[in-house]
Amino acid sequence: MTCFKTTLMSALLITLLTALPASAEKLISTATGEYGVLTGYGISHVGFGATRHQIQTWDLILRGGYFLSDEVGRGSWYQGRHEIVMELPFHLAASNDGRSMFGMYALGQWRFTSLDEFVPYLFAGGGPLFVDLGLPTMGSKLCFSYQAGTGLQYFIDKKTALNLEYRYHHISNADTAKPNEPLNSSKILIGVSVYY
Repeated sequence: MTCFKTTLMSALLITLLTALPASAEKLISTATGEYGVLTGYGISHVGFGATRHQIQTWDLILRGGYFLSDEVGRGSWYQGRHEIVMELPFHLAASNDGRSMFGMYALGQWRFTSLDEFVPYLFAGGGPLFVDLGLPTMGSKLCFSYQAGTGLQYFIDKKTALNLEYRYHHISNADTAKPNEPLNSSKILIGVSVYY
């Protein structure tokens, strides 16, 4: 009886996992845009570039995206859609007495739509960031960020997806002030996106 229950539960789980992304793929192929939230952990890498301080952050990012194209490359491995994403990030520095950073990012994104079960994506972009970390080596509180990364979405229903994302994140004052110590970081983020 236990073997039967295990087999039945496995079959049900496999059915759900294979059925949900198939319906979701159709929506991502025709959606106008998305909105969502990401949260996670970031850490700067001492010795990477001119980074001299290790800063650990808790990150909260509100985001909204708009698709700029219909599907491109239909039938090929790179089949996907162009998207522009605007983000409002808040980075709380857990290692610096709760000091914070906030700003606005604009990202260009490519969503692959050729896979049946998952939706991977690549992105790059940046924007201005107000930095209050108490580091005199940064030279200015008005800084700029650029970043690039990759992510993977899994749809839990026709329009809602769970996100797992890695991004390389750079902050500096772009030589508008001296000194100009950059923060080169890695961020691991999870979140939820809703398509419309």
